Amino acid sequence: MRGHPIGFPEGAAEMFLKLFPLWAPLAALVGFLGAPLLASWGGAIVPLLMLVMLCMGLTLKPVDFVALGTCKRAFLVGMLLQFTVMPLAALLIATLVDLGPELTIGLVLVGSVAGGTSSNVMTYLAGGNVALSVSMTACSTLASTVMTPLLLAFLVGSSVQVPAAEMMLSLVQIILLPVGIGVLVNTLAAGAMTTRLHAALAPLSVMTILLIIAIVVAINAQRVAEVAVVVVLATLAHNVTGLTLGYLTARLVGFDSVICRTIAIEVGMQNSGLATALALKFFTPLSALPGAIFSVWLNITGSVFASVMTWSDSRKPRK
Repeated sequence: MRGHPIGFPEGAAEMFLKLFPLWAPLAALVGFLGAPLLASWGGAIVPLLMLVMLCMGLTLKPVDFVALGTCKRAFLVGMLLQFTVMPLAALLIATLVDLGPELTIGLVLVGSVAGGTSSNVMTYLAGGNVALSVSMTACSTLASTVMTPLLLAFLVGSSVQVPAAEMMLSLVQIILLPVGIGVLVNTLAAGAMTTRLHAALAPLSVMTILLIIAIVVAINAQRVAEVAVVVVLATLAHNVTGLTLGYLTARLVGFDSVICRTIAIEVGMQNSGLATALALKFFTPLSALPGAIFSVWLNITGSVFASVMTWSDSRKPRK
C-alpha cells in the first residue's frame, strides 16, 4: 500500500522542498561566511528544534503512533534497524577514520537519534509507503527519549562522560512536549484552518533546519577547514551505509520494493537537528558538526535515492 503524505504541500512549496539538496549546502556556506553574526545564535538551536518538533506534531494524530495493521512486521523491522544499524555504523566509521573523541560523540549521536522528519517527504518522492514512514518517524521520535541516551552511554560512555538521565529530561522537553502539544491541537482542531496550516508546516520545518545548519557551521567556522574533509567523508559513509543496509536487510526479510525503500529512507535519514542540539547542550560545539554536515548529506543522498527508485519504477513494464 502506498500512502499519501500528511499535509504535503503543492506548487511552489513542493518545489521548495524538492530543492532542499540545494538549500542545505547553501545554508552551510552562509553559516561559514556569516560566522561573526551567526556564531552568537547557538542558544536558539534548542527552541528552533522544538519548533520543528511542534510542526511534526501538528501533522500527526494518535493513530500515527500505532503500527498499521497491514505493516506491523515492516514497522517492527524498521524500528529495530533504526536503533541498531545507525549507532553501530557510526561507531565503526568513527573508529576506522580516527575521528577523535569530540567528532566521534557527534557521529554516534547522529546514529542514535530517531529518523528525520524529512524522511516522510523523501518517502513520498521515492514512491514508498508514506503512512508507514510517518508511523515509524513518530514512534522512533518518542522512543529516542530513552534510546538515544542509553545507546550513547553504552557505545561511548567508557571514553566520554554521558549525562544520560539529564539528557532524557532534556529530550522530554525538546520532543515530548512540543510533539504532544501538536498532536493534541491537530486532534481537537478541524476544518479548513488545519488544512491550510498543514500546507505551511513542511516549508517552515525545512527553513528552521536550514537555520540550524547555518548556526552550527558558524560556531565551528574556525575549525571547519581543519576537519571538513574527514567529517564530510565520515557522515557521507554513515548516511549511505544506513540507506544501503536498510534496503538490503528489508529485501532479505522478504519485503517488496515499496516497503524496502521506505525502511531504507527511515534508517538512513536521521534527525540530525536533534543530534546537533544535544551535542551543543551536553558536549562541545565541535561535536555538533557531524550533525550539521549530516543534515546536508541526508537530503542530497535521499533525493538521489528517490530519483533512482522512481527511475526504476518507470523502467518496469506496466500491467
